[in-house]
Amino acid sequence: MSEPIRALSEHEELEEWLAGIGLRLREHEPLSGDVSPRRYARLAFTDGTTAILATYPPEVRDTCPRFLTTTAILSQAGVRVPRVLAEACDGPGWMLLEDLGPRTLGDWKGRPWSEVAGYFEDALEIAGRISRLPAAGLADLNPGLGRELLAKELAQTWDLFLAPRELTGGPALEAALRETLDAVCTKLGEEEPVPCHRDFMARNLMPIPGTSRVVVLDHQDLRLGPPLYDLASLLNDTLFPPPPVEEALLAKALATPADRVRYHRAAAQRTLKAVGTYASFARRGAERHLPLIPETLSRCLGHLARVPESAALAEDLARAWAPALTTGAA
Repeated sequence: MSEPIRALSEHEELEEWLAGIGLRLREHEPLSGDVSPRRYARLAFTDGTTAILATYPPEVRDTCPRFLTTTAILSQAGVRVPRVLAEACDGPGWMLLEDLGPRTLGDWKGRPWSEVAGYFEDALEIAGRISRLPAAGLADLNPGLGRELLAKELAQTWDLFLAPRELTGGPALEAALRETLDAVCTKLGEEEPVPCHRDFMARNLMPIPGTSRVVVLDHQDLRLGPPLYDLASLLNDTLFPPPPVEEALLAKALATPADRVRYHRAAAQRTLKAVGTYASFARRGAERHLPLIPETLSRCLGHLARVPESAALAEDLARAWAPALTTGAA
């Protein structure tokens, strides 16, 4: 009687796939990622090279070919993104990417700003380059970041953070805040959309050693959205520029007082959305971003105070949100 054919384990299947592209695995180091089902590992090979393996389970398998598409779009526009060394999107959902090192720009928090500033300058230029990409096809690639999606993001913050912590104020403030946030999202949705990265923040930027340039990560959500959304993400997530540096960057990016209002509107939505994202991560067991909530919420207040739709509520909101604005309150 013949022996039954034994199914290969995932590790054995991986080794076989790598061998087919001329690589012999020496070491497999799982990496911590976000709360996405995607898994990452740093692979070391017998020839002394390394690479990052991204694994896309069936529930997010469609993200794999989308990453290939956005890689091509951004590369053709001169935006530095991780090189794709090999892929098996149609099979086990693997993608082999160049290893850019262990730390993103977001991990540089606490370093002297003189070491960081050049990377933000480069990121600002890249954000402008992305916004000038041809819009054709992006609407089919990912849903546009319009009024409905912007409002849905803020609804998550309301449901997972503001309401459970009783930060919505009394009935009158709660009603006014709901109306105000809806107005902010409506105004943003009325702007002529442009291509945007969608999560253009320090945690998705990788410094290139010995230069002042960055590589852009996690770009598969490239889509149409408010023109200043990526700028708002860059300056208000994880690594916050000191006020003089922030002002210098804004002076380069914004030409008119009206642009300033549009920026503050986008930043108000983005920061409040980020608070909800951090709360969502925490509910799923990933609490490392919770320390960012107080400063992110504080920045949201500052932006709301500079937007016509919400300026009148800023003082009342500051009182209502006071319990969450101190370190450790998140």
